[in-house]
Amino acid sequence: MHNLTQRQIEILRSIIEEYIETADPVGSETIEKKHNLSASPATIRNEMVKLSEYGYLKKPHSSAGRIPTAMGLKFYVRELMKEKDLSTVEEVALKEKVWDYRERMQRFLKESTRSLAEKTGTLAIATTNDGDIYCSGYANILEMPEFYDIDVTKTLLEALDEYASFEGIYAMVHDDDEVHILIEDELGAKLVGPYGFIFTEYTTPLNVKGRIGVFGPARLRYTTIIPTVRYFADLIETSAKGW
Repeated sequence: MHNLTQRQIEILRSIIEEYIETADPVGSETIEKKHNLSASPATIRNEMVKLSEYGYLKKPHSSAGRIPTAMGLKFYVRELMKEKDLSTVEEVALKEKVWDYRERMQRFLKESTRSLAEKTGTLAIATTNDGDIYCSGYANILEMPEFYDIDVTKTLLEALDEYASFEGIYAMVHDDDEVHILIEDELGAKLVGPYGFIFTEYTTPLNVKGRIGVFGPARLRYTTIIPTVRYFADLIETSAKGW
């Protein structure tokens, strides 16, 4: 890990946040105009070159701008961003949507994934260790530029058809984090592409174990999605009754 200067950190943060919002490569002029950095475009360009050499940014072939690498996004999540927790009103509203189904595991998990997909604007997934899969939000990914490529979309949808795909993905996790983040190459050979997956584990009162999370592009809105995924796992654990 490189010891980045404060200016490099601010440039990296600005590029990543701009990319998450737009899905477009980010140029020095955009950063200079929109993010109020006390540096000229030329200075910003030089720093972007260094950040690329360090492995935090990369340059798409068809653009003069830069986009973050998986390493850059992981650094952003761990060191730079600040989570935006759900408000009490939001938590209550989400709980009300699933509360009536708390005694019926399949319906509860189905409604939970539907609510998670609706809240995050992504494709939500819940699995159990018994091999059950619940998905919702397929239409959401079709609105994301990364999934305009039919091959990118097809690869993801094919992976969702088999629980074995998830077993392979879960096996890629080698950290002790409460919420796990897998980006691009970290998802294994079956999901090679611009994907991001955020998920966490849950265990119900009667020891039903599983995972819940969301799929989308690598540029997921980490600041809001991470606490939302965490909340839904907590909701399963505290609401499940009889399973």
